[in-house]
Amino acid sequence: MNHTPVYLNQLGLVCALGDNHDDIHRRFTTCEDSYLTTTAKHSPGHRLPLGVVTTPLPSLAGFPAHERTRTNQLLIAAMKQIKPAFDAARSHLDPLRIGIVLGTSTSGIAEGESAVAQSECLGELPEAFHYASQEMAAPADCLARWLDIDGPVYVVSTACSSSAKALASARRLLRMDICDLVIAGGVDSLCGLTVNGFLALESVSNEVCQPFSQSRNGINIGEGAALFLLSRETNPGGLGLEPSGSVQLSGVGETSDGHHISAPDPTGAGAAAAMLKALKDAELIADEIDYLNLHGTATTQNDRMESLAVEQVLGNKVACSSTKPFTGHTLGAAGAIEAAICWLTLTRDSTVLPLHRWDGKRDPDVAPINLVQPDAQKAVIRRTMSNSFAFGGNNISLVMELAR
Repeated sequence: MNHTPVYLNQLGLVCALGDNHDDIHRRFTTCEDSYLTTTAKHSPGHRLPLGVVTTPLPSLAGFPAHERTRTNQLLIAAMKQIKPAFDAARSHLDPLRIGIVLGTSTSGIAEGESAVAQSECLGELPEAFHYASQEMAAPADCLARWLDIDGPVYVVSTACSSSAKALASARRLLRMDICDLVIAGGVDSLCGLTVNGFLALESVSNEVCQPFSQSRNGINIGEGAALFLLSRETNPGGLGLEPSGSVQLSGVGETSDGHHISAPDPTGAGAAAAMLKALKDAELIADEIDYLNLHGTATTQNDRMESLAVEQVLGNKVACSSTKPFTGHTLGAAGAIEAAICWLTLTRDSTVLPLHRWDGKRDPDVAPINLVQPDAQKAVIRRTMSNSFAFGGNNISLVMELAR
């Protein structure tokens, strides 16, 4: 088995919590407020709290018409944060050995919805609309064209596990010596298709979601983007590290339980197997994980099965939380955004853990896992795990740890 270390260097992040790393870190470690926006924009007749990105996004006026989507705006916003580091790192590399792997589930479908609505009124699609804008590969193609990248460029689209699997795929490209540098992560934008789709499944909450609470009644949908520079070396380009050191993607565990098209296996067997595989891959034991970012959607079935899996694999002492009440469930981008939250937790000079925002009412049908409460601290946070579980029983767990 190839154990070549792969590092998550530099982070570009934009979500409902903002686009400044220090602000984002402060917000998910405190209970100042909800950062979700209540709106009926994507669900006429239903005002819902959504994880809307409210920070200014870059103009794509100079981009080809079919690339001018909100998804690509989010993507370019995240990439601009790490572009100086990327430019420095690429300067000595063969362009054929630089890759891009992204996860998404919406791509440019919001613009497709708008175009179809116009065609219903006017009888034809807008002249500027092109189907390519909503193809799943569109965000990766846009980024590759903008950055002039010649290596492997592709998208993983496996619903809510997409961008976690993109990070795993990027690690494989590096370990197989196909690439020397990979931009990897995820992006999704809000649209009517996803918001109304989950409404049709009766899975959407009218309030800020409360994962693992007896009061929980569904998810909040969100949007955002998170990108990392992955390499086999720390600090490619020599631009400096976060104060606490570099982060290694040391463990990946992937399973598919195939229980149901949309419902998880109620026993949590597939989720537990993914977590165990990630621990084995990282050559760690359960007691060495300092923090777990839960998938934690606040749906009855997901929370119940995940708590069983966590209790089985990690016990009920490891600190854990779902950060979806802060960001919304960003679907294809969720795995990367939650990996970014783990990355910020590891690299910030702080012992404060990501807060579990809820009403404190435990569901007796949920296993008694250790949900992070206000002022919870840990002497040293060196290793984290992040869970992502998708429709069809597609499961992945990532282990990240400080590499000094």
